[in-house]
Amino acid sequence: MPEPSSSAAAPIPAPGSTDAAAAFFDVDNTMMRGASLFAVARNAYRRDLFSVRQAASYAIKQFFFTLRGETLGDIHSIRDSALSIVRGIPAELMRQIGDEVYDEFISSRIWPGTRALAEQHLRSGRQVWLVTATPTEVAEVMAQRLGLTGSLGTEVEKVDGVYTGRLVTDILHGTAKAEAVRQLAANSNLDLKSCWAYSDSSNDIPLLESVGHPVAVNPDAKLRRYAQDKNWPVYDYRAGRRAAIWGLKALTAYGVAYGARRGWRRLFGRSPAEPPA
Repeated sequence: MPEPSSSAAAPIPAPGSTDAAAAFFDVDNTMMRGASLFAVARNAYRRDLFSVRQAASYAIKQFFFTLRGETLGDIHSIRDSALSIVRGIPAELMRQIGDEVYDEFISSRIWPGTRALAEQHLRSGRQVWLVTATPTEVAEVMAQRLGLTGSLGTEVEKVDGVYTGRLVTDILHGTAKAEAVRQLAANSNLDLKSCWAYSDSSNDIPLLESVGHPVAVNPDAKLRRYAQDKNWPVYDYRAGRRAAIWGLKALTAYGVAYGARRGWRRLFGRSPAEPPA
């Protein structure tokens, strides 16, 4: 099992009375490196489901998401872009996209240490759930491919199996994640005091505080300070993160200076002039 970077960490308890226990994992920058919605956008762009202008916006947002970590403004901006992209798309197509992006993008970006924690919970007899702002259809694919119990994701309204571009409820973020977990616990007879939660973002403090065993994974600066003050375990799998940050800054500057054309090929697999595959 990976060693935590905080001396406060304790090993995951061995199997005991685990019927009422579960572990909840955030996805972006916790279970995987980067933004899962970006993976969906990349695939949709290759299918010619949205415009070059939207591609540019998404590329820039992904750069800054990776550089800074998740903020409320980032996730709301990504939400608005994502809803405009999925409007008019059949939900079944989104499930197909979820399968494809898991293979081509997400699987190679899963943090091995976080996956090991999830697998240890499963071996200990606990349920393991993903809790994410990603659309439910994509979140379900991720949970299935990782062999987890299930997922809680953002539900986009569908009429006759087609996305309308509106949300059924608000985006699953911040306090909404905590509320979704509380509802699941009530419906499944889970004891939240016996449950675990893992996240990288200070926006998920409500989720972390809703369970008996909160854990910070690859935390942003605010969450790291908060976790240390609360004596929570902290796991950080971002080896060489400072070098990576400066590398991304240089790449962003290059894109601004020389234009986005090469960026399309690098980020989305084709240039604006190329027909979709």
